[in-house]
Amino acid sequence: MSNDKVSGKAFDFGLLGRVFGLVRQYRFVVVMCIIFTILGSAIAISTPLIVGKVFNEYIGKVANPHDSVYIANVEHGLFLAGLLYFGLLLCQTLFMYFQTYYNGWLGQQAIQHLRIRIFGHILGFRLRVYDTTPVGTLITRSISDVEAVADVFGEGSISIIGDTMQILFILSVMFYKSWQISLYCLSVFPILLVAAYIFKEKVKISFQDVRTQVAKLSAFIQEHITGMQIVQVFNRQKRELERFEKINALHRDANIRGVMYYSVFFPVIEVLQAIAVAFIIWGGSHLVLRGHTDPGTMVLFILLINVLFRPVRMIADKFNTLQMGMVAAGRIFTMLDTVDATPDTGTVVKPDMQGQVAFNNVWFAYNDENWILKDISFEVKPGEMLAIVGHTGSGKTSVTSLINRLYEKQKGDIWIDGTPVEDYELSNLRSQIAVVLQDVFLFSDTIANNIRLFNPNITIEQMEEAARMAGADRFINKLPGGFEYQVQERGATLSTGQRQLISFIRAILQNPAILILDEATSSIDHETEDMIQNATEVLLKGRTSIVIAHRLATIQKADRILVMEKGRIVESGTHSDLINQGGLYRKLYELQFTELVI
Repeated sequence: MSNDKVSGKAFDFGLLGRVFGLVRQYRFVVVMCIIFTILGSAIAISTPLIVGKVFNEYIGKVANPHDSVYIANVEHGLFLAGLLYFGLLLCQTLFMYFQTYYNGWLGQQAIQHLRIRIFGHILGFRLRVYDTTPVGTLITRSISDVEAVADVFGEGSISIIGDTMQILFILSVMFYKSWQISLYCLSVFPILLVAAYIFKEKVKISFQDVRTQVAKLSAFIQEHITGMQIVQVFNRQKRELERFEKINALHRDANIRGVMYYSVFFPVIEVLQAIAVAFIIWGGSHLVLRGHTDPGTMVLFILLINVLFRPVRMIADKFNTLQMGMVAAGRIFTMLDTVDATPDTGTVVKPDMQGQVAFNNVWFAYNDENWILKDISFEVKPGEMLAIVGHTGSGKTSVTSLINRLYEKQKGDIWIDGTPVEDYELSNLRSQIAVVLQDVFLFSDTIANNIRLFNPNITIEQMEEAARMAGADRFINKLPGGFEYQVQERGATLSTGQRQLISFIRAILQNPAILILDEATSSIDHETEDMIQNATEVLLKGRTSIVIAHRLATIQKADRILVMEKGRIVESGTHSDLINQGGLYRKLYELQFTELVI
């Protein structure tokens, strides 16, 4: 999904079709944009024709200054020609307005729908995607890449159609008026086509490089702003700035390469245009002297060649805008085509689970066969409390992550109430399981919205009652606004214990059949731990609970304790049983008891 090496061909018609599929419901607007573009191109040719006609009919002829009737006819003709010229320019301006506005409108409609699709797709990814994909990369796909796709409409494909039509109209008029002068002025076109092709290929590589560097910049900045506390605590500001300067320099160099290609290509076009005009003057003059054409046609060709080179220059520029949009679209659709969501094919819906959990010979690995869990089997009866202990990396959290299918096992079976977890409808399964993590994430919103998570069915009275149960009402009521207090990003204005209490309120309000506590009291003070212990006793009553514990003193009342080591269950029993066995659990308990005494 993170692969940036997409083709991004400007005329990859399959990809272009998918982009235009984003505005399928606005077909009428697309057709009108194309019509406005073609009409504007036709008018652009009409104005030089008027000038050529005026030159031949009025200016090029020798007038009799004493013939008042003749002078009046000339002035009347010039007035009508000027009026027609002005009217055509006014129409061209209106067509250009409608074309520009609705091209941009289509682009914004497209990216609105595309962003919704992208975010919905991201929401469905398994957690392993976030384990391997930088957050900044996903942000780039959702924001800057999507903006580039909007340019496919605003400055890309439809405008290129108009410019191409304009070129064809001009060439038709030129060959109709004089094929000899046409060949003179078009003799520079082979050189122009070669230059345009080289420019296109060079800028394509440059644009791909720019998009790659933008993604790297976004990932670096997002990661370091999020981890700024670590950067400052360990005095890494200077070193991280040096790393940022290197990444930023690569981004700058990629853009400068693109600027350099533009700075070479556009002067080349200007020189070729000047040469074409020189050929018209040289060849056209000979034809006029020999009576094969008239001076008005020469003037017409000089005007047409200027009009001709403008869309050629614009196509080169818009082609690369289109190409950048197609590169971005290729990256976005590559991500959208990546199917790495948890399969939601289950049909079983149980609004009131009993909470019986069973593992049978379960094996699990995050990557390949680097097994994190090895042949795990156990059962938790409804209403029981199971505790899991062990050294860091022993697989404790992996066990709980498999229950609500945040990750998928490779071997074995997991049942809830006798039904395989895969057979449950995913939303139903997760609605019956509440998880309280050690690292609590809070959004930049009110405490109320962080608790209810925008569930309109949860009332303020229910939140207040849950807060009293968790012992959190004391600190919440002291905050400005109480439950309407605005929490900063990740809950930075609250203490670790306060964030933990809020996560307990979330769990209480979910009223789950199964409660998972993942070292939920390992990072809080003893006073807050006492509050949580009191709330936990109420919360656990009548519910199946699986507790991953660091402080062994908090799980002595567990119905059963599993001791894990290197992905296996090495001991199982009650607290007193395990103490009497004198194994790993007793060593862990005595080590903690010694630390507390010291």
